[in-house]
Amino acid sequence: MLSRAGKIKVSKLPFAIRLVRREERSRWQALMARYHYLGFKHIVGESLYYVVTCGDEWVALLGWGSAALKCGVRDRWIGWDSSLKYRRLKFIANNTRFLILPGWHLPNLASHILAMNTKRLSEDWLRYHGHKVVLAETFVDCGRFDGTCYKAAGWHKLGITRGYSKNNRLYWKNNQPKYIFVFPLQERAREILNGLFLPLDIIREQEVGAMLDVNRLPLDGEGGLIELLRGIPDPRKRRGIRHRVETILAIAICAALSGARSFCAIYEWALSASPDLLRKLGAKRKDPPSEPTIRRVLQKIDPVEIDIRVGKWLLEHADDSNKVISIDGKSLRRSCDVGEKPPHLLSAIVQQEALVVGQVDVDEKTNEIPKLKELLEPLPIEGATVSADALHTQRETARFIVEEKKADYVFIVKDNQKNLRQDIEDVFSLDDFPPSAQDIGQRTRKIRGKKDMDQHSFK
Repeated sequence: MLSRAGKIKVSKLPFAIRLVRREERSRWQALMARYHYLGFKHIVGESLYYVVTCGDEWVALLGWGSAALKCGVRDRWIGWDSSLKYRRLKFIANNTRFLILPGWHLPNLASHILAMNTKRLSEDWLRYHGHKVVLAETFVDCGRFDGTCYKAAGWHKLGITRGYSKNNRLYWKNNQPKYIFVFPLQERAREILNGLFLPLDIIREQEVGAMLDVNRLPLDGEGGLIELLRGIPDPRKRRGIRHRVETILAIAICAALSGARSFCAIYEWALSASPDLLRKLGAKRKDPPSEPTIRRVLQKIDPVEIDIRVGKWLLEHADDSNKVISIDGKSLRRSCDVGEKPPHLLSAIVQQEALVVGQVDVDEKTNEIPKLKELLEPLPIEGATVSADALHTQRETARFIVEEKKADYVFIVKDNQKNLRQDIEDVFSLDDFPPSAQDIGQRTRKIRGKKDMDQHSFK
């Protein structure tokens, strides 16, 4: 063990931080109770216990718990109201204890430990409690400390508390105000905690797919999602209905666009939504619809009608700059009984957001070629570029996209279309591919000659 007078640099020592094992918990608690000036009884709410080691020796101890229920300085800094705070307080972690053990007081050690801890805190919280934390907070006794190590580790000093303590549900004045420090664990932590939508990758660990920034989509008012969904028949019996069908569908759609991939994920997303957001989605109650309600409605609703309406709506509000729609056909393996042919779907996907805006079933009696027109017919794709594989390099398909849908296309030409390929080679030189690309020279050098090309793109 080092002495207090040791001058070894922190960066030269093999410090490591890890979670305390179950069999080590009693040792952690005993050391904290003995050496910390506040002692130790327990940590309130969700908690994590850390130990910092140097080889086999324990160097420091850190304890994290649930955030303080009331902290005016912090709440004003975040900007949320009391209703939203109660829903999202669990996404803040409180550093309730920090102790460097005797004999290990080195310059810069405390800030170094804090930096190591905050790097892994959110992922550890996700692993043990099922959700991430986006903000860390701590309270520093003004009469004893100035919070120097927190400042050195990049924490923000927000102000000073009013000097109250909490015992069960009662608050009493202790005349011991504390500095409040916070450290954002995620980019835009305040926006996340105070925003309408909470990213699903923070709420839960599993089943998070590609996400879209739903905040930029109109929800209420003319052209909004609620208006789009009005008029869809409610498959439920009228008796006992608490949430309108358009509200349930809007919640499910927004949750899916945020990454939800199951009924439970949709419900958890709805639980984290702000009251203002629920009102925008047409909710008349403070609490969102339950998971069984969401499940029953989505299982009984007409998926084709929802698919068409939502696909058109998303395309209308997608980024118009360089909009590219990819046509892709996939067979759904393991989605049928043994001996049966799996269903085959042809989908239209907005490349920028990896978002499916339409799909049709390709049954056994046809193929993808005639189904492409059926897929694109209801979609507003004017000005967009449609890309597809060589199967769809057809005159009728190209004419439909350009003349009827007022869009452009990029198709693949292979050796089985010799005349078309020869026409392209006669009209265009290698320097013409790809058009408008900035790296034409590099791509051209990779092609050794016209005869070596096995495919072309043409527009």
